[in-house]
Amino acid sequence: MAGERALVTGSTSGIGRAIAVEFAAQGADVVVTGRDPGRGAAVVEEISRAGGGASFVAADLNDEDACEALVDEAVGRMGGLTVLVNNAAGNGAGDGPVADVPTEAWERILRVDVTAPMWLCRGTIPHMRDAGHGAIVNISSRQAERASRGFAAYIAAKGALNALTRSIAVDYADENIRCNTISPGYVLNDRRDADITAERRARYQGMHLTRLGLAGDIAHAAVYLASRESEFVTGVNLQLDGGSSIARGLTLG
Repeated sequence: MAGERALVTGSTSGIGRAIAVEFAAQGADVVVTGRDPGRGAAVVEEISRAGGGASFVAADLNDEDACEALVDEAVGRMGGLTVLVNNAAGNGAGDGPVADVPTEAWERILRVDVTAPMWLCRGTIPHMRDAGHGAIVNISSRQAERASRGFAAYIAAKGALNALTRSIAVDYADENIRCNTISPGYVLNDRRDADITAERRARYQGMHLTRLGLAGDIAHAAVYLASRESEFVTGVNLQLDGGSSIARGLTLG
């Protein structure tokens, strides 16, 4: 990814952090973004210690003007923008079955999970056009294809994100701008899963045909989809889930 200039949202922890670190390790210049300057600085320091190039820009993706300002700041710092990863996800508080979801929760979840990515794509595509190429990677969820109960807003938002990916892929293919989606399975998270019990871990493990996912698994896939090595790939939804999209491991006997 030498020479690529990447903006990765939600990159102060978890999957986004792993993507930002791996992009930089592969030669990209990276703008890390999130709402916590302390965590953002830690990611930038990690990248810098490894010899990579990165900077942090704080942004609240609930706000359209903030999204536009984030793109402008990223372009100003890196001299352009060729890769966008929409990884940030909204707070799922208030979500539930559709008969129980308050309008405020519905709109808040869709705003961060699909409207903000649209704003960022809209702001980024002209810079990709100027560069002569670009790659957008949207981080979705297997929930959009294989739903669990009680997450109506989240599932709707990720389904819309998958559809947005296809629309962008079609509209900008002739300008050498690609757009793809990654739908992770259950990915272990240091903060969320710090106190996970052995029983709960075994249950999650059993939902997969292989093993539980790690943030690095998603990062490696994102590198491929963002790099020139995937120039023949656009509009796909990569189910990166240890086989759980085709079968539940526990059901195989």
